[in-house]
Amino acid sequence: MKVELKTWSALGLATALAGAGLAGCAGEAGEGGASGEGGEAAQVGEAGEAGEGEGGEAGAVGALPVEQRLVFMAGHVEAGLALYRAGEAQAAAPHLMHPVSETHADERAGLEALGFDPAAFENVSAALEAGQSAEEIEPLLSAAGDNLAAMLNATDTDDAALIRFLMETAVAEYSVAITDGAVTDPAEYQDAWGFVKVARNIAEGMNGADSVRGTLDEMLALWPEAAPIPPAEPAPVGQLSALASRVQLDLPQ
Repeated sequence: MKVELKTWSALGLATALAGAGLAGCAGEAGEGGASGEGGEAAQVGEAGEAGEGEGGEAGAVGALPVEQRLVFMAGHVEAGLALYRAGEAQAAAPHLMHPVSETHADERAGLEALGFDPAAFENVSAALEAGQSAEEIEPLLSAAGDNLAAMLNATDTDDAALIRFLMETAVAEYSVAITDGAVTDPAEYQDAWGFVKVARNIAEGMNGADSVRGTLDEMLALWPEAAPIPPAEPAPVGQLSALASRVQLDLPQ
């Protein structure tokens, strides 16, 4: 499968992001380095034996099992959809690139077997290019979210294993995002929320997981808005990490 990046190219996304000063999702925006998704690349690299920066991230994610790649992409998209709905279109853009960008083709490999519908995400990107508000394109946002949910439902992987992966990834992202009690990498702060959100979605259908769902709700409440917009005083990394550990301990065996 090859999805051409026509709508994002027309948007001039890299220029827009650079002008907005968004260093986060640096692999997409082109900055890399120690901040943004350079940190994400290092974390994923532990699992995928990949190097740093954009190429490292793509290679690392591509080496993950298809179900882990799906929830990784879903975390980005959940963050992007929430930010778009909150009126943060520029912040949403790099997250929403994952399902349609050639940079992230390795991430999508094999997802068509689970029902991946690139058109649902291309429609959102076209609406972003046209400057439409979330209220105007809510059906398109919902369609993209529904496609993610359908793909998750089509997997036959152990849900507890996916939640463990998401908890580890969320803590790693959040640790990169927070420095000296402040959000220094907004994109990773947003990604961490997306991974917790996907974990909560998965937990919704699990038997014997009431405590897990409750703890995941506590985790999501650490972000002070319905969308992961960076606050002046974010929750400490240790608080998120402790809750993630509790989730993992309480997961059904």
